[in-house]
Amino acid sequence: MTPAELSDVVRRDGFCFARAGDVRAALTGSSSGEPPRWGEFADSWSDLRADEFMADGGRDRKRRHAVLSAGPGGLRLEPRRPHYQSRDYNPLNGGVERWFEPIAPEIVSGPALARVLEFGRGLFDRLRPGAEWKIELHQFRIEAKTGAPGRPTPEGVHRDGVDFALVLLIRRENVASGTTTIHDLAGKTIGSFTLTEPFDAAIVDDARVAHGVTPVAPIDPSRPAYRDVLVATFLKK
Repeated sequence: MTPAELSDVVRRDGFCFARAGDVRAALTGSSSGEPPRWGEFADSWSDLRADEFMADGGRDRKRRHAVLSAGPGGLRLEPRRPHYQSRDYNPLNGGVERWFEPIAPEIVSGPALARVLEFGRGLFDRLRPGAEWKIELHQFRIEAKTGAPGRPTPEGVHRDGVDFALVLLIRRENVASGTTTIHDLAGKTIGSFTLTEPFDAAIVDDARVAHGVTPVAPIDPSRPAYRDVLVATFLKK
């Protein structure tokens, strides 16, 4: 599907699973292409920091964070600020300002992320013409060990309190499961899919649907096991 078709699906259903080939084509013009310096971008997930704000004491996630503004003048990196969600949206970890280590400057300003954000803005500008956006970026690595599955969404099925979210798979290493489930506002499951291939993406209208991701477990317990994603949330300013 083209970006315009992906936007149409989100407009109709409230969510969309974008396959890797379609995302690659949107980013590079080729269903097998990679944006410039993609290897450097993907490797930066190996330099994330432990999430010290997990209310349940979990240490299965690492992350970095950044905030940008997007409007007619383009993208602008905002000064470092905390990530905040009310308990209405995140009953597990909400209600406090959470300060995370910033995404590395060379990654924020690099060409790979620029292509991803251009893709996201193209999707969501079609749904909210003329909008200016607050964009929050989250690099997540969810680690799994034998007897200690990694939990991409420990808060369970939830909404993020934004307009839209783009979840892009960067890498899966030696993990099973991690299925994304989509739910209407009454709690009924209306879709599910698994991001398995780098560039697979979930696109969500956060006002209309809730989402969750099942835990991931190691396939080979003797090897490292993790799931790397970029989450970009878009909030109309």
